[in-house]
Amino acid sequence: MRYILLVLALAAAGMCHGKPGVALTIYNDNLALVRDVRDVSFEKGAGEILFRDISGQIDATSVHFKAPGVQLLEQNFDYDLVSPEKLLQKYVDQKIEIVCENGDIASGTLLASGFGSGQVILREENGALRSILLDKAVEIRYPSLPEGLITRPTLRWLVSAAQGGKKETEVSYLTTGLSWRADYVLVVRDESKDADLDAWVTINNTSGASYNDATLKLIAGEVHRAETPRPVYRAQKGMAMEMAAADQQFEERSFFEYHLYTLQRPASVLDQQTKQISLFAPVTVATKRIYEYDWQRKQDRVGVSIEFENREANGLGMALPAGRVRVYQDDAGSQEFIGEDNVQHTPKNEKVRVRVGEAFDIAVERAQTDVRRISDRVSESDYTVKLRNHKTETVEVVVLDYFWGDWEVTRESVPHKKISSTKVEFRVTVEPEQESILTYTVRTR
Repeated sequence: MRYILLVLALAAAGMCHGKPGVALTIYNDNLALVRDVRDVSFEKGAGEILFRDISGQIDATSVHFKAPGVQLLEQNFDYDLVSPEKLLQKYVDQKIEIVCENGDIASGTLLASGFGSGQVILREENGALRSILLDKAVEIRYPSLPEGLITRPTLRWLVSAAQGGKKETEVSYLTTGLSWRADYVLVVRDESKDADLDAWVTINNTSGASYNDATLKLIAGEVHRAETPRPVYRAQKGMAMEMAAADQQFEERSFFEYHLYTLQRPASVLDQQTKQISLFAPVTVATKRIYEYDWQRKQDRVGVSIEFENREANGLGMALPAGRVRVYQDDAGSQEFIGEDNVQHTPKNEKVRVRVGEAFDIAVERAQTDVRRISDRVSESDYTVKLRNHKTETVEVVVLDYFWGDWEVTRESVPHKKISSTKVEFRVTVEPEQESILTYTVRTR
């Protein structure tokens, strides 16, 4: 099987059973599990069953079939869909009729399908050849649908039933063409540390199928998948947007090593549709503004981030799925966009930091002022970081630096904190319209 069986088993375990309908579990990474329960009529003994209205991007090797007293002997996935090009190709060496825009009707044996050259070639009954431009054709008539062409993706099964009659049949499969992400909106209040946060689940469906009144579940987390050829995506026909009611929220719980979000009502996810559903009701969170200078990110600018804690006391306390956070600020009754950032999956009781841009009124200069060789394997480097604050309030700037190998800070004007084996930070306070100078020496071996 192209995807690990664990994915199918885990997702199926969280679904309801024994009830006709569709259940849809969507993963972050262009993958979904579809469980479709239908009443299907079987003839006693061997017979063929056509199972239509499935995803056009189904992984046919992942199909699971279950019906009482029925054995699945053979499965074919038919996806050669009808199109003008396919019809003409299938009718080469067969008879067709073409109605031209002047009313003339040409009939004969099709010798060339013509989509490369823009014209078709017919051999009429008297043996004469006739070339017709496709853009001059008003109608092309075919006697019947050629064998092998279908109007929609279909699973074709050869089955053996112990008894005939209508049976509840469960079919589940993996498919690409379905994905979801979280979209957050954070509105910062002017002159306040509080902000309003709301979240939406955004679902994209380009799978080629619609899922009506489905039981909808979303899984957040990095699900391992075996390598597979990159899927080919079809062009999207249009973008429909549905905003579901805010009071219809998701129920969140741990599921294996991931988090599962279950919508508390059925939802229809239509083909070629982008759908948004409220993840949780808007909440007010306490935020903190962080100024950070990371010279590896931007040499001459101080970054600005908004940070809040994912705690119940802060109006949250649930696992927040990865997504994009757009940040706005109130301005005399209106809201102005001030930046956006992507955030990772964040467990409860952890901090969420959203980088929104660079500080306009904080200037910075960094320089390596000296390098000294202490011995053949030991050297020291001196660094200076100058911070100038042109704001009307005092700010604290987190200064980051990076070193590799065996290193230590031997001298410093501000105490440092070792974040990791390669990362150090200094917290520098800068008064309004003042300059603070950070100096430090690092010895490396």
